[in-house]
Amino acid sequence: MTDSNKAPVASRRHALKLLGAAPMLPLGGLAFLTACGGGGGGGQAFPPIVLPPAPAPAPGTTPAPAANFVSAEFGSMAAPSLADAAAMATTTVGSTLKVSFDNGSSTEYKLAYQPFFLTGDMVSDGKGGKVLAGGYVDINNKPIVDASVVGKERQFFSDAPDGSSLLTVPNASVPGVKGKPVFAVVQFEYTTKNQAGASTYGQLPSPIAVLTLDQDQATGKLSLVKYHNVDMSSAHGLWITCGASLSPWGTHLSSEEYEPDAFTASGNAQFKAYSKNVFGSETTAKAYHYGHLPEVTVNPDGTGSVKKHYCLGRISHELIQVMPDNRTALMGDDYTNGGLFMFVADKEKDLSAGTLYVAKVGAGFSIDPAAAGADLTWIKLGHATSAEIEALANTVAPTDIMDVKFADPADASYTKIFADGVAQWVKLVPGMEKAAAFLETHRYANLVGASMAFTKMEGTTVNAKDKVAYSALANIQDSMVKNGKAWRAEMNVSLDKLLKAGGVMAHSMAGGKKDTGGTAINSDWVPFSTKALIVGEDIAADALGNTANPDKIASPDNIKFSEKMRTLFIGEDSGNHVNNFLWAYNIDTKKLSRILSTPAGAECTGLHAVDEINGWTYIMSNFQHPGDWGTGPSKTPADGLHGKVYTTLDPLIKTNYKDGFSAVVGYLTADPIQPKLAK
Repeated sequence: MTDSNKAPVASRRHALKLLGAAPMLPLGGLAFLTACGGGGGGGQAFPPIVLPPAPAPAPGTTPAPAANFVSAEFGSMAAPSLADAAAMATTTVGSTLKVSFDNGSSTEYKLAYQPFFLTGDMVSDGKGGKVLAGGYVDINNKPIVDASVVGKERQFFSDAPDGSSLLTVPNASVPGVKGKPVFAVVQFEYTTKNQAGASTYGQLPSPIAVLTLDQDQATGKLSLVKYHNVDMSSAHGLWITCGASLSPWGTHLSSEEYEPDAFTASGNAQFKAYSKNVFGSETTAKAYHYGHLPEVTVNPDGTGSVKKHYCLGRISHELIQVMPDNRTALMGDDYTNGGLFMFVADKEKDLSAGTLYVAKVGAGFSIDPAAAGADLTWIKLGHATSAEIEALANTVAPTDIMDVKFADPADASYTKIFADGVAQWVKLVPGMEKAAAFLETHRYANLVGASMAFTKMEGTTVNAKDKVAYSALANIQDSMVKNGKAWRAEMNVSLDKLLKAGGVMAHSMAGGKKDTGGTAINSDWVPFSTKALIVGEDIAADALGNTANPDKIASPDNIKFSEKMRTLFIGEDSGNHVNNFLWAYNIDTKKLSRILSTPAGAECTGLHAVDEINGWTYIMSNFQHPGDWGTGPSKTPADGLHGKVYTTLDPLIKTNYKDGFSAVVGYLTADPIQPKLAK
């Protein structure tokens, strides 16, 4: 990231690429479990809230009317300060939850945090042995060893847990579970560095684990029983998995972002290192195998399997959202010159075939929440099956699809485009439209006139009741701003100034829409307009070093919507806040509440909201890379975003998180316990 106050600030992941639970109230009870951040093992943990049914009335008496849930409101916590440095160096929770009932009464709960594990811990494999949490394995499921420091060789493990899903499976049975089995799927995006301190971003295949959790039926508490690594050999390994979502049919929808450029991969040191770590050879990996959508299915015994879908476009996938129709998927694109993409599957609950679209933005695009917004129309890129695109990925060369030049050929048959901020001149090979649509999606979308103008469009989620989808824009700059890097007026995204703090867009959806070619789109969940919902605020650096208002969102990344809470949860990936925060934004009241603070230098990731599992409701999250300080103009942390806190916090972070190599997966709980439902 760039930490000068005058220069654009990108997310940590983008900078690395350039370098090489809040409760909801179900009908049967209430539990609040989440993981956004992690403690260093200190502090008291409380069991989840559970609201049991009211006791039976005495014989001969009239039962009291039930007090039913009406609403929930979060009380915001203050941002931590250097006056309590320990709070800045770990997960800090000082928020509250107020639950209101239809008899006019309410109960307020204090929230607290408890981890499942730190990455790098040895946890149970469910077979009497131990497995390394967040550990990396190659295509043969053998450990990948960090040998960068002689005498300290060890298996690599991630400091970047990201997308997670919480789910149940029919007829599940796992030894060691005393209550009911619940499963969490957790993916690990990357590891920041090796033991010698050199960057390893994108050089290791992303692992995904299935956690078997024992759900206590008296309290709703979840306890880890088994950790299982999913075999990724059938998917050619996974490349930089980021945000994730739970499909309506109960599978984990992963992601592969920052797809390797097939035209430059053979000389890309990062991609060659990835191939070496996965396959034992720098030349085995094929670029077209990466940048797709992996889907993980959990088995009743707590194991899992993966299927990679190749027909949803090869883009910088980030936390897709499948709509309630089980067919329509809206996809973020964590990219400069990125687009808004939509996939409509041929069949419900089956992403293996369908039609891919990309949005064209109409006049009036604005990031002012008071503005009317802009129309969205959809360009059809093509229809395909996953099998046919994987077959192409196995055999086709990039030059079979299109000719790409990185210097002006002075030839009118080429079209100038920008991809990831880089100017290039592109010409399609005749007859290769399908291969281009699904394997060179970014370039092809430019050629067909899509609005490839967004900077880091990240997580997506849906408010089904209002038929509104939300997309996070972590940074609003570069290609979105007039005369900015890679900006083009014809994209219809032409802002007067950048907003490094970013914001969240709201897309209204409906059926009966046609694509730009006049063909009906077979979906009732097509976004047709977009407007700003909530945005951050850039400021001059404050006393702590924040360059965005700490009482507003900054660089929203993972977002999830709770239908029952009517609340949008927002996790930050900010190069503008010294500590990143988890926020709760009530769509109806417009109240924004800070509910958790991650360790300084960490990114809040992996948000996942589940309305009901066996009578309780959960929102999960993770954090990444605590103590990732970034640098300023001097190439040291001293004059970067964390320059005012680095000296104080760095030793604390290293103590809490395995010398800065670890992160945490866990959950948020509440105190007091066992409140009554009826008052």
